[in-house]
Amino acid sequence: MTASDAPSSRPTRRSRTIARVAAVQALFQCEQSGDNAETVINQFVRHRRVAAGASFEDGHIPDADLSLFQVLVRGTTLEQDRIDHVLADTLPENWPLPRLDPVLRALLRAAVYELIETDTPDRIIINEYLDVAHGFFSGDAPKMVNGVLDTVSRRNEDNP
Repeated sequence: MTASDAPSSRPTRRSRTIARVAAVQALFQCEQSGDNAETVINQFVRHRRVAAGASFEDGHIPDADLSLFQVLVRGTTLEQDRIDHVLADTLPENWPLPRLDPVLRALLRAAVYELIETDTPDRIIINEYLDVAHGFFSGDAPKMVNGVLDTVSRRNEDNP
């Protein structure tokens, strides 16, 4: 086997997308169950990251970038008050944070965490979470996600 034949240890785009979807699901579970981030992370890793043959569509996360998943869930829960403040200042008046669908709230929290706390380029983060939003929602929700994340990104650039 040559070096070019060896599997890459670098996460793929798909594995990072799956990690983001799983993080949204885990954050939703934290909010709904009241469990802390570590408990939910452990449950996901033990029960949803399974052997070959399991699929993402079945609710499993076999190809997820677990490092990114863990960073997103831990970081978002630790910074939730700050993130919620950013969201409250950014959301349209007719979409207040407490009235949002809980999955949409989890998605926005994870995305805002990534925008304000990581070095990943904002355009990648916004595109990834728009894809996630389209997977969960139709109608105006993805448009709202795009507008909110774009605004947070611009404000973050103005106040590094």
